[in-house]
Amino acid sequence: MMDKNTGSVLATERYGSTQSWKYLVNNGVLERKRDGSETQSRGNPVVGFFKSVFLPQGYPESVSSDYLQYQFWDTLQAFSSSLSGTLATQASLKGVGVGNQEATVAAATVTWLLRDGTGMLGRILFAWRKGSKLDSEAKKWRLFADVLNDIAMFMEILAPHFPACFTLIICTAGIFKSIVGVAGGATRAALTVHQARRDNMADISAKDGSQETLVNLAGLLVSLLLIPLVTDNPVLTLILFFLFTILHLFANYKAVRSVVMETFNEARLSIVLQQYLKDRRILSPLEANQREPVFLEFGKTAPIKLGVRLQDAVRSPEELNLALKENNMPFLLGVRNGCVCVCLGAEASIHDEIRAVCQAVCISNTLTCPTAAVTTSTKPKEQSLWEIVLESHKLMDAHFSPFLKGVKAAGWDTKRTLLDWDEWRVEWKTKTT
Repeated sequence: MMDKNTGSVLATERYGSTQSWKYLVNNGVLERKRDGSETQSRGNPVVGFFKSVFLPQGYPESVSSDYLQYQFWDTLQAFSSSLSGTLATQASLKGVGVGNQEATVAAATVTWLLRDGTGMLGRILFAWRKGSKLDSEAKKWRLFADVLNDIAMFMEILAPHFPACFTLIICTAGIFKSIVGVAGGATRAALTVHQARRDNMADISAKDGSQETLVNLAGLLVSLLLIPLVTDNPVLTLILFFLFTILHLFANYKAVRSVVMETFNEARLSIVLQQYLKDRRILSPLEANQREPVFLEFGKTAPIKLGVRLQDAVRSPEELNLALKENNMPFLLGVRNGCVCVCLGAEASIHDEIRAVCQAVCISNTLTCPTAAVTTSTKPKEQSLWEIVLESHKLMDAHFSPFLKGVKAAGWDTKRTLLDWDEWRVEWKTKTT
């Protein structure tokens, strides 16, 4: 029997964390009322409408905790980039002859076709050479793409002032922008995977598109006010471009810095491992992400290659024996030409992959130290390198298990990684003869 007492609550319901309702009986009639304070009951319908239009369904539970901060800075950088793009487009159109009675349609068309053609080739080549890096180093390539985009727009603004080299400059800028398109789009997809907490990548991507469209619309309106001011005024054009560029780069830096990924790539794993070996403290994802470099670095440490062919790590049966010495793991390591190479067995698990990279990081750090490869006159250098590999096995045997338990407890996701493995898988005999 239904309780007919006045004010008796029969059921409650909620819509995410934003709305809470209750069903109660009032004089035998079932009524639905908002549950919460009087202030919450008068929730702004306009704000609710904009949330439903521009934020993923179920926000904030359906996205990562860094979503709002990232989207704020991403929106700001998109707005400044839109304004810079307007200045660059105006310069490009002027360069191909818009407004110049002596310019021909054919010449302008050829220039535009060359620009688009070289851009297409650049897009294909960049995706071929660096496509696999865009997942593992999404932050670096995201920032790189935006810096390159600003360089390309600067070249387009300067191009009309160098008519003899206009086509070359425009084509080079087109190549840069094609790289930006690949790197920016791919890294955005990688960040969407991180932000999606309910397998709602499509929804997040769609709402990100809506946000970007709104920002571009706002940029268009502001651009309509700017164009009359900058027309035939190259000095003001450059001043505004540099101001927008500074804002664009700052917002991009803050955006990638705000991302807190819980999965390991090589940089984050190296940071957490080195801190653990130093004082046995496990860094949280937030601490490690704050230390992660977001600019591309070259030559600071010995490079690491993951998932290589066996011949990249060992060159003889003797070296294979050295690689397998005291090694019962489904991977083996070797050092070749200053590079740490890791061969992975077909049966290796995710935890094996993490351990292999931990050992590779230890070897890389040892090789980077000036005293790492010091040898005596009676000990060949190659022999000392294999001793470094052997020491890395002993180090991981002693520390990897507690390290793995610690990172799980600290909130790291060890069920998947963003480590940049190539596809080679090797099977070897336990010991060669």
